[in-house]
Amino acid sequence: MSQHTVLFELGCEELPPKSLKTLRDALQAETIKGLTDAGLNFASVEAYAAPRRLALKIIDVDGAQADTQKRFDGPALQAAYDSEGKPTKALEGFMRGQGIEADQVSTFQAGKVEKVCYYKDIKGQSLDELLPNILQTALDNLPIAKRMRSAAERNEFVRPVKWMVLIKDSEVIPATIQGLTSGVKTEQGFETGRYSLGHRFHHPDMVKIEHANDYLTVLENAYVIADFEKRQALIQDQVKTLADEVNATAIVPADLLDEVTALVEWPIALRATFEERYLAVPQEALITTMQDNQKYFCLVDAEGKLQPYFITVSNIESKDPTQIIEGNEKVVRPRLSDAEFFFLQDQKQPLASRKDKLANMVFQAELGTLWDKSQRIAKLASQIATLTQGDSAAAEQAGLLAKCDLTSELVGEFPELQGTAGTYYARLEGLPSEVADAIAEQYLPRFSGDVLPQTQTGTALALADRLDTLVGIFGIGQAPTGSKDPFSLRRAAIGVLRLLIEKELDLPLVELTKIASENYHGKLREPVKAQHEALNFIEARYRAMYEDQGVAIDVIQSVQALSPKSPLDFDHRVKAVNHFKTLPEAQALAAANKRVANILAKEGQIVGEVDANLLIEDAEKALFAALQTVTPVVQPLLEAHNYTDALSQLASLREPIDAFFDSVMVMAEDPQLKANRLRLLAQLRGLFTAIADVSMLQG
Repeated sequence: MSQHTVLFELGCEELPPKSLKTLRDALQAETIKGLTDAGLNFASVEAYAAPRRLALKIIDVDGAQADTQKRFDGPALQAAYDSEGKPTKALEGFMRGQGIEADQVSTFQAGKVEKVCYYKDIKGQSLDELLPNILQTALDNLPIAKRMRSAAERNEFVRPVKWMVLIKDSEVIPATIQGLTSGVKTEQGFETGRYSLGHRFHHPDMVKIEHANDYLTVLENAYVIADFEKRQALIQDQVKTLADEVNATAIVPADLLDEVTALVEWPIALRATFEERYLAVPQEALITTMQDNQKYFCLVDAEGKLQPYFITVSNIESKDPTQIIEGNEKVVRPRLSDAEFFFLQDQKQPLASRKDKLANMVFQAELGTLWDKSQRIAKLASQIATLTQGDSAAAEQAGLLAKCDLTSELVGEFPELQGTAGTYYARLEGLPSEVADAIAEQYLPRFSGDVLPQTQTGTALALADRLDTLVGIFGIGQAPTGSKDPFSLRRAAIGVLRLLIEKELDLPLVELTKIASENYHGKLREPVKAQHEALNFIEARYRAMYEDQGVAIDVIQSVQALSPKSPLDFDHRVKAVNHFKTLPEAQALAAANKRVANILAKEGQIVGEVDANLLIEDAEKALFAALQTVTPVVQPLLEAHNYTDALSQLASLREPIDAFFDSVMVMAEDPQLKANRLRLLAQLRGLFTAIADVSMLQG
């Protein structure tokens, strides 16, 4: 069967830049699905995207579907012919329905019954017949939130469509897609479906594509780089070159890079400058306004300090680039001036004096104002600092100032600077660095994988803020549902776990939630219930957190079965069991523990010590001796929370445990022997369950 290369391009008004890459990938995936469902083989499908076009190149695709044969089933053979071998009415009806004669009837075995059938040859459809519907279906299935149409045009798309290219090798495939028709001669002598458009300014005329393989080259000659990745790589190279020239490094967030790539067809990076006086403004504000509003790449030095430069990516190769540079400098200046103005205005009022405004800002109707919350987290942070040998006075001061910058002009303009602005203002006021840094650190970690606070005070404040919210929201009966979590309690809970574990704070969650609950002083409907619900909610996040780290669910469950009070202790146990599971003895010991657990569960509570005089079998004597040897080694490890080494020591019990079950009858007829052997198993079980219920581990 012949193979072909097909080119499809849909030209539009400028497509939404933030979704261009998504649209391209979805068009590729949907087309691959359509080709596969149609039974058309192909080598690959390449996808392209630029501001005014989405395109595909289908390489080595079959020219047609393979011919197939379809079976149509008729009556059972016994009912199809009479005693003389002539067709019955049942068979005659089947033949009429299929439009066939008796000599075209076949038979097949359907289980124990032989039936008549008709095998109909079906000729495969050609690529030209199938492709238009495949492509239109792919376009219809694109993830477009809101479609639009032009005037009386019925066809809808994310943006008005302007042209369409559909070529098989060097031939146009006649089709109608999105209301555009290919394979038609126009009055000007053009064949629709073969012509694309170049760059809107550098090459606004139509360009002819002779062969599907010529697409990228033809467009590049028309100042359009259709390949998204190639365009992006060019931008990265140009940006790096311009940054290197001033000994700086460009900040290139992935999302911003994708958006800029989606805004230009012919990228030309240019470096511009701004007045150094603006560097006195918090650089986070300057970077935010330049990235979010102007789509600029900012430059920093080796220490991460913002430099008075930015890089813009133009869609025009200008004969006089200085005009573009000066135009961008003129545009950005008012935005930087606004940030400077807000920053200077805010400094006229000390942070602490902003509490009156906080008292008028509601945190939650039943839980009070932001000033109420500030007072609670100040007290809780101070209590946590005391528990962790931190500076309780600094923690309390930081808590009282934590939310003050929410009333500032700078945060009003740049909400993402909450905390950061407060840190700048605290430093300018000469407050202790521990207090100033904690104001920004209260929001860490902001997301999965984010950094944690560096200071003890910041850690205490970050914990206090999250615990106060968790207990408070549960205390007014607004627990998150499957789809709604307006106070981001799941993220707060994982933040609490990360802070306690990664900062190595061995604090029991039950105590922390209790203190947080008490600090509400009667505002919660059922304080004790709120405390327990918040505690259970936080502990329920263990599974999601550890599964993200690649820990198996049975490992997590084996530790959860013991309900460790401290997240740090929980973490030590999980890591120990995760390591234990890799040992060659693990599977046998898990199975033995399960057997022991089942035996002991049927016998109720086992009390008393093992009586060595009642050990009569060699295997039970050997197990007892092994326990006597390993217990004094393991106990100090357990006390030091060195669970990994403890489990490694317990792995040495595999052989005596296996021998015990091979040759010792636990349920002996002699009640004394039975009770003694149960005590031996209880001692064994107790060593393992001091760490985790390893009987829950899967093979």
